[in-house]
Amino acid sequence: MYSKSADTISMILKAARKHFLSRNYADVTMVEIAEAARVTKGALYHHFDSKEALYLEMMNADLREKQALFRRVVETDGPCRERLRQLTVTFLELPNEKQGLMNLVRRDVNIFKNPSRRKLIRSYQAALPQQVEAIIRDGIRGGELAPGDPRLLAWEYTAMVEVVLSRYARQVLGSHECMADYVLGLFFSGAGGNVKRQT
Repeated sequence: MYSKSADTISMILKAARKHFLSRNYADVTMVEIAEAARVTKGALYHHFDSKEALYLEMMNADLREKQALFRRVVETDGPCRERLRQLTVTFLELPNEKQGLMNLVRRDVNIFKNPSRRKLIRSYQAALPQQVEAIIRDGIRGGELAPGDPRLLAWEYTAMVEVVLSRYARQVLGSHECMADYVLGLFFSGAGGNVKRQT
């Protein structure tokens, strides 16, 4: 019985990902998701009592998966730059759908009210920015990065990866390794650079 329920939930989440990635949250209906998942509306509502509950479970499940994946990189030894590079390449190697789900956090976060909004933000932070922050803390401690606020630097680095590496940048730079090196160059020469700061 559990296996059938787990399979049903998996089909529903897969259908939800497809719809929420291709259209705005408000434009997606539970009926469409049920049809795409090939389940009855009753079965869909048995597992998820609202569109918001379905969306949040879809996002939180994906973010937990990413957090576990990225944490393995964070827990490796080595210089800060190399660990950030590996984390960036790991992110870039994710399938387009998985990368797209990260973008949904920025797109949709203000749709929800607290506490759902806070939980989604915390899940996103735990999945990526906090992983980057842990590496940056080590980099500051080891002298690879200039002293600074590791949380702020982590957000700057995360933004560069998610925003600077646009579709055009990806066409120009090509490989995941070249893209990671490009962002690392910007970061280490700029925001996190170990250069004297003006006072």
